[in-house]
Amino acid sequence: MSNTLETGTWAPATVLRGDPATAVRELKAAQGRELQIHGSARLGNTLLSAGVVDTVRLVVAPTVLGAGRLQFPHPAPATGLRLVRHEATPSGLVLLEYDVTGEAALDDYAGAS
Repeated sequence: MSNTLETGTWAPATVLRGDPATAVRELKAAQGRELQIHGSARLGNTLLSAGVVDTVRLVVAPTVLGAGRLQFPHPAPATGLRLVRHEATPSGLVLLEYDVTGEAALDDYAGAS
């Protein structure tokens, strides 16, 4: 998504314009390969809020920063995720893959004291 770029300099890439959710819905309706977003938390949050994200893949590094930007500060109702794959690398990275399940069911957690 860009309001300034006309073409991407890498392959395969398609530069989309306009409303991100509309553009992604149109791409998803067409036959083709998997759509991915890399390194754009703002775009990811926009698409997650719009309900057009099917899968969330996260890489968690063993580091506590104590400050920074929220990963998912989207204004939509809480989004449910279901863990479908996980892996830990020898260096301690944790690779997580979640399916988006729709609006999250919220409740109190009574399992911790």
